[in-house]
Amino acid sequence: MHVSTDPTNPRNQEIYALWDQLADFSVGDGDAALTHLLSALCTMLSARNALWGVLVRLPSPKRADPLLGWRPRLVRVLDPIPAVAASVQKQYDKLWSDNVDLSQILSMAGDEPFRVRLLFEALPPAWFEGEHYRRHYLDVGFADSISVRIALNDDVRVRLFVFRDTQAPRFTAQDAQLLGFTMRGLRWFQRQQLLSHGLLIANASLTPAERKVLLALLDGHTEKQIAQKLDQSPNTTHFHVKSIYGKFGVSNRATLTSLWLGKLR
Repeated sequence: MHVSTDPTNPRNQEIYALWDQLADFSVGDGDAALTHLLSALCTMLSARNALWGVLVRLPSPKRADPLLGWRPRLVRVLDPIPAVAASVQKQYDKLWSDNVDLSQILSMAGDEPFRVRLLFEALPPAWFEGEHYRRHYLDVGFADSISVRIALNDDVRVRLFVFRDTQAPRFTAQDAQLLGFTMRGLRWFQRQQLLSHGLLIANASLTPAERKVLLALLDGHTEKQIAQKLDQSPNTTHFHVKSIYGKFGVSNRATLTSLWLGKLR
């Protein structure tokens, strides 16, 4: 089934409105923007929860690595209730072990720049009788998911999952196409999210303190205002600013801002 791009289609109007809403968030409200996106997707798809994560490819993966060097760098869950948070942590840890699951191997395979998959189409029937599905789906109240994979460059990918519970019908091909269409128009948003964490372009990821300073810089605050806002000394703020500039390979705020405008690569 082909998703119509007719602007008068009510569902498309909902998607276009979401894109506009995300564009209206300031850079400093990037975390709130991500929460808004995940919440809107759950509403749009009658889903129970959503997960957004960033994968990076390690420069020297171990020999015969079934995950091809890909490992998680950031993970955000819309509703991180204890059972879900524990499940996500266990899966995160498992990705660094020698005992990875088939679903994890298949999710890393392939070089498509953009991919959408229905859980029940991606995996064989026997998998749904196994431990991974029971522990990380059924035991936390999930029964089905759609995943989206977006390559930002050769070594960085964004992964998105939306989940339905055991009382809901399975996701359909139309659901997958709707999610794919929505996310296709948000590559700029994914890029901003990664930049705000010092990924994608920075020489090293930002510390939590540096990220707070970065977001305030991009919102137009002076160093004095940032120091007051974050309750730190001006010298500490200036130290963080210099460190941020160094990590991004820039010398001033204007050049740093250009990264968010897509003028530098």
